[in-house]
Amino acid sequence: MPRTDNLTGKLALVTGASDGIGLELARHLTQAGAEVLMPVRNQAKGTAAAGRIGGNVRVLELDLASLASVERLAATLLAEGRPLDVLINNAGVMTPPDRRVTEDGFELQFGTNHLGHFALTGRLLPLLRGAHVVTQSSVAARSGAVHWDDLQWERSYDADKAYSSSKIANGLFGLHLERLGRARGWGLTSNVSHPGVTPTNLLAAQPGMGRSRDTRALRVIRWIAASPLPFSQTPDKAALTALYAAQAPGGRFYGPKGPGNLAGAPAEQKPYKPFVSEADAERLWTVSEQLTGVHWPST
Repeated sequence: MPRTDNLTGKLALVTGASDGIGLELARHLTQAGAEVLMPVRNQAKGTAAAGRIGGNVRVLELDLASLASVERLAATLLAEGRPLDVLINNAGVMTPPDRRVTEDGFELQFGTNHLGHFALTGRLLPLLRGAHVVTQSSVAARSGAVHWDDLQWERSYDADKAYSSSKIANGLFGLHLERLGRARGWGLTSNVSHPGVTPTNLLAAQPGMGRSRDTRALRVIRWIAASPLPFSQTPDKAALTALYAAQAPGGRFYGPKGPGNLAGAPAEQKPYKPFVSEADAERLWTVSEQLTGVHWPST
């Protein structure tokens, strides 16, 4: 288990902290003494989660599927002017059975998982000097590619491939953020992590996403998690890779070190093959700036 530094007096922001891995990340951070910002879409759910965590937690409003919502949160925090010490881009949506879009018309998974976090991190950049930024990817990004020919999956929608494409974008973004940060003097540290396999609400019944019942994959994961097999782990343990990445040197990739990198203690790993192309990262960065309207400074 990684050592967690004493974070007393530090400010951390975790997206998707109202349940699952994000909730456990917020819990770990508060236990280490940090003040944690929990920007969430569902305020009632966020408030209930904050009550379960205890500690110094503040619930804010954020819908990553809305660029206007991202801008409002960033404006609030920029007006307050307090620097962030940790930013964990953790929230996500996974495999809605039918193609859905964000408020801005982007395919829901690409728009939420990647573009929302790209815009949020870019708008918060003035507060990130000296910060550790971690972007969560997934084992689903191990193979495949960004769906360049149809980024919004308008011609043909494949839920699993669209999810994989969005999580590859997360990996490309997180590693390129470190490269650009060094080149342009932004003063931040950026890593990518993945949690392995764990039973969370990503695959649970969500009528708002067109899913009336838990997926078969979730039922299998729950069964494995309750067994002695080393191929899944609890959200509490799955959160440790991002926590580890938030305390490590930049430009690295972290995940569980057990069989298949599906569970186990966190460790540095070789970046997945789809993450390593700098040309793809630069292409994604340019497209993301165009789509979000968030243009990062050159210095």
